[in-house]
Amino acid sequence: MTQPILGPTFEEMLHPSAIDSAVRQRAVEALHGAPLDPVNLYNITWRGPDNSIKYEILPKGLTGVDAEIVVLYGRDFPSGAHKVGAAYSVLAEEIVFGRVDVNQHTVVWPSTGNYGIGGAWVGGRVGAKSIIVLPEGMSQERFDKIETYGGHVIKTVGVESNVKEIYDKTWELRRDPNIRILNQFEVMGNYRFHYHVTGNTIVELAAELKARGVGDGSISAFCSAMGSAGTIAAGDRLKQAFSGCRIIGLEPTQCPTLYNNGYGGHDIQGIGDKHVTWIHNVLNMDAIMCLDDIECKKGLQVLTTEAGQAALVEHYGVDTGLAERMGTIFGISGVCNLYGAIKTAKHYQLGKKDVIVTICTDAIDRYHSVMDAMAQTYGAIDDARAQNYVDGLFHGQKTDWIKDGTPDMRRQWHNLKYYTWVEQQGKTVEELDAQKDPAWWESHQALIPEMDKRIKELRA
Repeated sequence: MTQPILGPTFEEMLHPSAIDSAVRQRAVEALHGAPLDPVNLYNITWRGPDNSIKYEILPKGLTGVDAEIVVLYGRDFPSGAHKVGAAYSVLAEEIVFGRVDVNQHTVVWPSTGNYGIGGAWVGGRVGAKSIIVLPEGMSQERFDKIETYGGHVIKTVGVESNVKEIYDKTWELRRDPNIRILNQFEVMGNYRFHYHVTGNTIVELAAELKARGVGDGSISAFCSAMGSAGTIAAGDRLKQAFSGCRIIGLEPTQCPTLYNNGYGGHDIQGIGDKHVTWIHNVLNMDAIMCLDDIECKKGLQVLTTEAGQAALVEHYGVDTGLAERMGTIFGISGVCNLYGAIKTAKHYQLGKKDVIVTICTDAIDRYHSVMDAMAQTYGAIDDARAQNYVDGLFHGQKTDWIKDGTPDMRRQWHNLKYYTWVEQQGKTVEELDAQKDPAWWESHQALIPEMDKRIKELRA
């Protein structure tokens, strides 16, 4: 009988220096040399081979604001996006609690892209068979990566925001007793990964930035566009560490669900899924802001083309090396997060001593086909167009499409969960009401040491 292959604990994902040195060295060597080797599970971390945090301080020539905007980037995670961390954490928890047997069960990853890619990669490394349920309108690169990692794709109708159709398909699949649904929008392993690993990474980054003369050792705001709302869970940890930290949620203007109960299709792939997820602690969120999907894709054109990078260097004083590096760490949702950080700086009138942190979840390798379509529709980037986009889209971000998280607004955001989770997905009103108590979230945070203990025991 095949035994599941488990990798790092939550603490080892936060601090890979805690991994056995021989295992860590093999993992570092395999990251590029043998990317399908299961030892790459030990590369699920925000830190590089030298154990330093992977981030960039964005130039003010690009952001146009005095506040420091810093991005963690997920490009160097196995599978090329940080969602692999959530996928691993979810599957590891299901295995250690005996809810998934890799010899018997096929695991299903409901996704609009990066979680499905991460699930296909993790499933294959752990030894599980995987099905990924994905809208048919996602970028071709997403489907190609899933197939490369050995996952089986089921395409559903629609685009990024058509998550209801994904849920409907998973309810069909779960009739098979050998199917296990690993729903990123619901399962708390996703929340725990970002609360502990992403959140504490940013806490430690604040001190490192201060040592570099950036900020005062605290984080003023954390911005994250919500897909599953896993990443924004890092904000719960940041609020505990820095009492003045604001958590800012972002969504597309074309699908403004929390902003005004809105709906619609859009193309900021990875976010804006027309519902409030079960794992999203909306009662801890300080504002919701909306960004335009076409503007995000135009911004990505600037950052990832030679002409755009040359314009940043020549006209906005951006260092050549930094311009080139930024071109390798941004995807569409990363630009959305950057726009949100700029809006945050303006809305709260943050200054030179303030640090805003956000995330580049994936990178341009998932969007070449999207960029080709943008060039055909809106024109290729040249010097004049690049300046127009920088001035109008980056520097020109406005403080419209913002709603602050008043007590009444937070209750409205929470109440929206009823229609998905109670009416459609089998939760009870009592379970929903329980989330109003901060102790409910704290109890899930407190489970991390137990998870680590069980992972170590099964690994041994």
